[in-house]
Amino acid sequence: MNDFTNLTNVQKDVLREIGNIGAGNAATSMAKLLNKKIDMQVPSVKVVSFDEVMELIGGPDELIAAVFFRIQGEAPGTVYFILSIEEAEFLVNEIVPGNKGNLLGETANDFAISALQEAGNILTGSYLSALSDFTSINMQPSVPYLSIDMAGAILTVGLLELSQVSDYAIIIDTKINEQEEQKGVQGNFLLIPDPASLTKLFHALGITEYD
Repeated sequence: MNDFTNLTNVQKDVLREIGNIGAGNAATSMAKLLNKKIDMQVPSVKVVSFDEVMELIGGPDELIAAVFFRIQGEAPGTVYFILSIEEAEFLVNEIVPGNKGNLLGETANDFAISALQEAGNILTGSYLSALSDFTSINMQPSVPYLSIDMAGAILTVGLLELSQVSDYAIIIDTKINEQEEQKGVQGNFLLIPDPASLTKLFHALGITEYD
């Protein structure tokens, strides 16, 4: 199997450009949702092995909020949009002003959960749309599912199942900032294509040779 983690700088730039286009689309949609000017940045896009995923999101004991999707269409796969609890609750408070945005315990509320799912839906749809436009491959997200737990509990089962059929994940660092107040959140958009999908996507992007 090809080593997709060892891409050239040009190939990494292609992935980062797709991330930036997706972030631009998402910023427009998030601005409408929040009624504020939003700036989104993609500091880095990495293709990593499964062994590296847990480390990059803070370790298996890190408490996270993860919005999960299955990708449907010509290049099926799995998506997680991952935030720390603090950043997830901050984002909820921005979407629903005056809502405490609690996501944990008995005080968790449906408004907070729905708001976070909607934010994940916007981001995932924007990134997949950018990737679809670049590759001419149809990809659509499923209905979002929110899980709040330790990273190990959320991701280990999924990664173990997927590791039997795939070896790589694409991680897009995502920063969402309010332009006026300079506040924001940083999350990880984790794209795990099914094995045939990853090869199909990279070939469509002209990524066929590796260092």
